[in-house]
Amino acid sequence: MGEGMKHTAPVGDEEALRAIRSPEGEMPIVLVLGASGYLGGRLVPRLLTGGYRVRTLSRSRGRIEALPWADEVETRTGDASDPDAMRDAVRGADIVYYLLHSMSSGSRFAQLDREIACNVAARAAEEGVKRIVYLGGLHPEGVDLSPHLASRKEVGEVLLASGVPTAVLQAGVVIGSGSASFEMVRHLTDVLPYMPAPKWVRNFIQPIAVRDVLYYLLAAARVPADLNRTIDIGGPDVLRYGQMMNGYAVEAGLRQRAIASLPVFTPKLASHWVGLVTPVPRQIAKPLVESLQHDCVMRDRTVDEIIPPPSEGLTGYREAVRLALGRIEIDAVETSWVDSSVDRAPSEPMPSDPDWAGRTVFTDTRTRRTSADADAVWSVITQIGGANGWYSASVLWMLRGWYDRITGGVGLQRGRRSGSRLIVGDAVDVWRVERADPRELLRLRAEMRVPGSAWLELGIDETDEGTVYRQRAVFFPRGLMGRLYWLSMLPFHGLIFSGMVNRIIRLAEEKRVDGEAYRQRGE
Repeated sequence: MGEGMKHTAPVGDEEALRAIRSPEGEMPIVLVLGASGYLGGRLVPRLLTGGYRVRTLSRSRGRIEALPWADEVETRTGDASDPDAMRDAVRGADIVYYLLHSMSSGSRFAQLDREIACNVAARAAEEGVKRIVYLGGLHPEGVDLSPHLASRKEVGEVLLASGVPTAVLQAGVVIGSGSASFEMVRHLTDVLPYMPAPKWVRNFIQPIAVRDVLYYLLAAARVPADLNRTIDIGGPDVLRYGQMMNGYAVEAGLRQRAIASLPVFTPKLASHWVGLVTPVPRQIAKPLVESLQHDCVMRDRTVDEIIPPPSEGLTGYREAVRLALGRIEIDAVETSWVDSSVDRAPSEPMPSDPDWAGRTVFTDTRTRRTSADADAVWSVITQIGGANGWYSASVLWMLRGWYDRITGGVGLQRGRRSGSRLIVGDAVDVWRVERADPRELLRLRAEMRVPGSAWLELGIDETDEGTVYRQRAVFFPRGLMGRLYWLSMLPFHGLIFSGMVNRIIRLAEEKRVDGEAYRQRGE
């Protein structure tokens, strides 16, 4: 399952495992509530790898069917607040993972969470479920909690009182691509070189890597059969929130940010501010901001007595950020026409993550159907650059090459090694061939000086209706300058990229016409 799967090894003694097996000795049936969510979507494939039989309950079967492991699980359609649907879902299940929580800012979210928790608790007890595992929020004692943290605490209390042995894991900020908490850190730090911030940037936080959250969730299925309690979990580092942001900046290759704590920032104002400068929706930003009003650190490390730490140790904050940033997987960009990998580490993006999760990605995508065959189009594609130029706006390409050369880049002087053939690793002016699949895809990675990472993809689809040429420019900006750079280039993209499409198609169709004329002369 990719990097991070070493955490899926069984944890806990064999006696605990036997206690949750069915009489026939089969692996337990596990019901995952929230399987299409951030953690649920990462937990399910690891449960499957561990040999568990997995069942899901979802209001939308389509959301589950869109996930790569859909064919390996049993899917029930229904709402967790519906007694009949929940009774059907838990019947025969040994373990229930409760990964539901409303992020709505409406007035009824606490009541709705309470109703769902009571329904799950009652149905699980009726059907003889042996273990409930719930992920709640790390919080201090003896203070007024935010409405959302108070609701999560209440849900844990309902489940603990169900009569079914329950492990309530309490975690703080989860670090992984797609985690709402991490995305808020990512986008705030990426966009703002100077950061006016609420006073809570000085509060202490104990972040935890998503890979370690999954480790604890998996291990909680195999704790002693009678365990019924809350368990604080967290990573090895305790940091101020401002330190988290600057730790991210260092790992992302950005300058550390100047952060000014302003007492006038109320949680409401701060959530509006986060919603303005990041893609995290306000209804999600608001509960996140409210939850940061107090220090959120583990009260003790009792968890180590119940669930031993991973053999390689827990993941430090900076390493968790490195994993979350990960390698740039251009195949996983939503607009890509090539197959994306489903073999992912837990800290990497998943198909079920929300649209605002992950790196900021800018794209310019263009598609054109042509009467030319794939061979003709591929021949034109592979002659791009060097003496042939870039099929459009030659003056603009020349100016860009000069600018790159003046500023210390490679410029356009490298040309290309062969006039008709490209292989992986070849230099093409300011680009490098990263992928070359004949008659399918040429991917070029920019080696010019830009505030981010850039690619140009020239691809071919062969369909029943004919040949389709697809062209895509992709840019991963670095910091505010990267975003400004892309915006400054937008006026030129229409000229450069549309001209490139037109010229490539025209040349390919001319090759087709010339080829037909040659064949006719031969006949």
